[in-house]
Amino acid sequence: MICKQIFLLPALLSLTAAIATPNYRKYHEVNANLEDHRHPTEDYEFGLDKDIVYETVTDKDCGIITIFVTEYAPISTSSLDSGSDANVWYQTEIKPSVTGSGAKTAAFTTYIHHGSPPVSTRVSSIRPKPTVDCQNGPRERACWKSNYTIDTDCKKEWPHTGAVVEYWLTVENGTLAPDGFERQVITFNGTIPGPLITANWGDTIRVHVKNNLLNNGTSVHWHGFRQLNTNDQDGTNGITECPLAPGQSKTYEFVATTYGTSWYHSHFSSQYGDGTVGPIVIHGPASADYDEDLGPILVQDWYHKTVFETEHYAQHVGPPKANNYLLNGINTAVDSKNGSSTGSRLTLKFQKGKKYLLRLINGSTDNHFKIGLDGHNFTVIAADFSPLEPFETDVIPIGVGQRYDVIVKANADVNNYWFRAVNSQQCGVNDNTGFKNANGIISYEGAPAGLPVSSPRTYAAECHDIPATDLVPIVSYPVDQPGFSVAAENTLAVGRPSKAIASYNAEPVFVWSLDGVAIDISWEDPTLLKLQNGISDFTPAENVIKLNSVNAWTYWIVQNQFQIAHPMHLHGHDFSLLGQGPGIFSAENNTVELNFNNPTRRDTAMLIENGWTAIAFKTDNPGAWLFHCHIGWHVGGGLSLQFLERESEILSTLRIGSDFKNTCDSWQSYIDAGPFYQKHDSGL
Repeated sequence: MICKQIFLLPALLSLTAAIATPNYRKYHEVNANLEDHRHPTEDYEFGLDKDIVYETVTDKDCGIITIFVTEYAPISTSSLDSGSDANVWYQTEIKPSVTGSGAKTAAFTTYIHHGSPPVSTRVSSIRPKPTVDCQNGPRERACWKSNYTIDTDCKKEWPHTGAVVEYWLTVENGTLAPDGFERQVITFNGTIPGPLITANWGDTIRVHVKNNLLNNGTSVHWHGFRQLNTNDQDGTNGITECPLAPGQSKTYEFVATTYGTSWYHSHFSSQYGDGTVGPIVIHGPASADYDEDLGPILVQDWYHKTVFETEHYAQHVGPPKANNYLLNGINTAVDSKNGSSTGSRLTLKFQKGKKYLLRLINGSTDNHFKIGLDGHNFTVIAADFSPLEPFETDVIPIGVGQRYDVIVKANADVNNYWFRAVNSQQCGVNDNTGFKNANGIISYEGAPAGLPVSSPRTYAAECHDIPATDLVPIVSYPVDQPGFSVAAENTLAVGRPSKAIASYNAEPVFVWSLDGVAIDISWEDPTLLKLQNGISDFTPAENVIKLNSVNAWTYWIVQNQFQIAHPMHLHGHDFSLLGQGPGIFSAENNTVELNFNNPTRRDTAMLIENGWTAIAFKTDNPGAWLFHCHIGWHVGGGLSLQFLERESEILSTLRIGSDFKNTCDSWQSYIDAGPFYQKHDSGL
């Protein structure tokens, strides 16, 4: 049989309270060219300038059949159907409604029928499958270049562009007033955040970093990047490299094998809390269409004391309270005495009717936030580097290290609206709650002057992720369920904080353990250097778990033993998030809750208070990969471990050059000279 892509449009009839009797129609051929499409009857029409809600169903013989439903007119017909031959039927039930604001909407369900009499099966609403010759643009974002689309499995293939994008970063001391309060900072190139790094999917990224700090080392981690066969470029001092000594330079180089939104930051103790953060955008396809990419919005908690002062407080007293939050490095601070405001707000412009892509990043030291835009909803299309089936929500909970790509439709009244980062009070405290006027602003073209008067919605205080059931990856990646087991060796306990004497401090400080150990790495003797020197035995304080099997699934139950949530981040992989829940994980009771079919994949997930998170990943990337809580005070206190993956293959797989040894030699010389600041935490 010959299969075609069939486009059906519901009749645009008057809105009635009753649902009409199903009216079955069958068409053997429909022109698949949208611009030329006209149905033989006057009941159907199509406007390319209109907003489209679409659904895709898969037929076993004909592949993809796409049914479009228009939103711009009321619909009263209850069902439509069509088949590409006599034995295949597609039926769409349409239920019109009018919202409280008068907007007309239509909820619809598609059923696929084979044979006679037909048997209905629910088909989920997904995007149309892109064709190989489509071009990326506002109405075809699922396309990319050549044969690469949103359906490409980035674990197996990516474009080989041959392009090299090159950047130069200097890490330097300075003084800035991001929210109107002047303080000492550490920055990339003198700004907070550092320069935006952009590339196309498949490009090689080359970044030259120079340490211009007076009295500190540094390293730069490229958060979320797989670093396939480039573990030595991961930028994790004490694990994959020695820190970069003052006055020294090094070059990082790796391939963008995936696309989306991420960030880069120092991994030298808690240094990034002083400003060494920057956004990254890897351009590629998207699972929903939009008109304009407004770029990254990096939210970070902000303290008026330096991060080394606040970390000292965290080590001896407890978590410090943040003074503010920043959006792309700025915000206002309100003087409580007279109400005067200093600083400036992030302000973005909307044009009514357009759809905008926003790339949300939490680059905080401690705070978990809930992102909201008064009067608007978000369509989520990616979590971390994982493209998702689009879904709508009103609030984006975002833990430290997490990213979400969202689309906002400018469908509200022309006005100004608060863009809020609401502090989740159970995960860090902040003087700026997000409920007053120290926030960002979305301003429509033609809006009146002045601050927004929009009201916030309700925000929960808890620190949980978006439910994993909502985060459905575009590319299905099932996890081997028979291999799953729960045993002592694959349960990683996150302990309660306790005060102890550490190697870096003569007096007791709060330490945090993972799998029974508070990590304490050596800057001078990182894991990869040990392997180069033929050392395969590691001290307990290095907290190494060896994974020697090749391309095998490895499963981990991360069990929280305390009432504080942790954003857990894995280097070198995106893991499959099998499940999350409260209490102690029980193999007997909780295994049934796990998703092995097509679990969401990401590199950072919340471990809820007194709860568990189940993850799995394949041993398909030789290297030493850090797994840690991304709260600065916690990773500094030891809440980390190393997965040493396929140890025997690491040195033969990596392209470790002379610069690796040169960096370590320079660092050793710096240490031998007696640096002003000594290691004061885990080093991470």
